[in-house]
Amino acid sequence: MRYRRAFLRGGSFFFTVVTEQRRPLFAAADAVEVLRMAFRAVRSTRPFEVDAMVVLPDHLHCIWTLPPGDADFATRWRLIKTWFTKHCDPALRSEPNRARTAKREQALWQHRYWEHALRDEADFTRHVEYVHFNPVKHGFVAWRWNGRIPAFADMSRLRCIRRIGDGVRWILKE
Repeated sequence: MRYRRAFLRGGSFFFTVVTEQRRPLFAAADAVEVLRMAFRAVRSTRPFEVDAMVVLPDHLHCIWTLPPGDADFATRWRLIKTWFTKHCDPALRSEPNRARTAKREQALWQHRYWEHALRDEADFTRHVEYVHFNPVKHGFVAWRWNGRIPAFADMSRLRCIRRIGDGVRWILKE
């Protein structure tokens, strides 16, 4: 089966990447830090902007903007997944099934990922809001109405980096 990908040079894309069998690989801070290092390593050789990102225990969502003239997000994801797999705690690796063993693959990530080319500013905004609301949707943080809706400009500078206790820690993007 051939998958159709939207290769848009210099485009912005929304991604969902899921762990194999939804295992909570990112429940520990150490694993999230290894994922961060994987992103940094890949970005140092194949630059891209991370416009929004949330890491939950068993999946992550992010929005990237690629450099002008570049449409190769697939290689970047392959490199990030590979870097994480090689550098993570070996205890996170489960026994691969026969098909994966035959291909010499680890069992940390689902094979595919969801990608969506963001069409315009409204589409971009909707997906940033989805990224920011995802921890609420999954019950990691409670939604409290404080009388105002955060401005997009304020929200776009925040990135959820990991679940901490009953909440999610937000930091300014690097």
